[in-house]
Amino acid sequence: MRIVVALGGNALLRRGQPLTAEAQRENIKIAAQELAKIAVDNELIITHGNGPQIGLLALQGNAYKPNELYPLDVLGAETEGMIGYMIEQEMGNLVPFERPLATMLTMVEVDAKDPAFNDPSKFIGPVYDEVEAKKIAKENNWFIKPDGKKWRRVVPSPLPKRIFEIRPIRWLLEKNTIVIASGGGGIPTMYDANNHLQGVEAVIDKDLSSELLARELDADLYIMATDAQAVFLDWETPQQRGIKRINPTDLANYAFAAGSMGPKVNAARQFAEMTGKVAAIGALADLENIVAGIAGTQVGNQFVKIECY
Repeated sequence: MRIVVALGGNALLRRGQPLTAEAQRENIKIAAQELAKIAVDNELIITHGNGPQIGLLALQGNAYKPNELYPLDVLGAETEGMIGYMIEQEMGNLVPFERPLATMLTMVEVDAKDPAFNDPSKFIGPVYDEVEAKKIAKENNWFIKPDGKKWRRVVPSPLPKRIFEIRPIRWLLEKNTIVIASGGGGIPTMYDANNHLQGVEAVIDKDLSSELLARELDADLYIMATDAQAVFLDWETPQQRGIKRINPTDLANYAFAAGSMGPKVNAARQFAEMTGKVAAIGALADLENIVAGIAGTQVGNQFVKIECY
């Protein structure tokens, strides 16, 4: 079975943890233990977030003059290499030596006319108190918005249109390679008026980018691994219940927070509707059972009625 697993940000760096290589490596080591279990009998493609990491690189860039700062597309490429390296190493310590691993720098095309460029909404980087956030935003010409009780930088989040490296990723899978690709949603790129490809100051939603990757690779299963055991209805109320199985049409009848579960639900619905296969959302620790279809929230056309835990 061909499986795409999108690692949530908690798999790399939990909120409140220091932005250190040691903290990230420890979290990736835990994730690798679960990923290695399902890699035994399956083709595996791993994607991941990069919000804290790209934010940290942007802050490090403050040591330079404003006109010398590296743009987000270049920083995104840096995070793909950095995080991919750690995942490769930790996975390589667990899977047989003969099983190859490869990190693919992945450019993803976006539309210059995407309305997201008029309303930056994607959170990246660390959180700040309001006063500090406004000071940093002014110094760096950033957009900022509240994130809970704190503030964070926001950038445009256009929809993914095309994954340029889809062919070499397929070639790697044909050789039974575990592929790490489309990290952080991929490197955002678009064509200018002269039809030249260029980078973009944006961050593509990793769940939607991973969904496109899974669809174009004809994946049998698309999993979004997070810190929640399932998608919950009536969250934080006495009626709270987790969804076990649901079809995408019924799932569209429920609303979920845009800053947390909403993008994952939308990506799951899109994959199930367009491929007729199953997308799942659940806890990283339950990965084996999610693959077996007995954990997490399973979204597929074959599920006639909603089932809850």
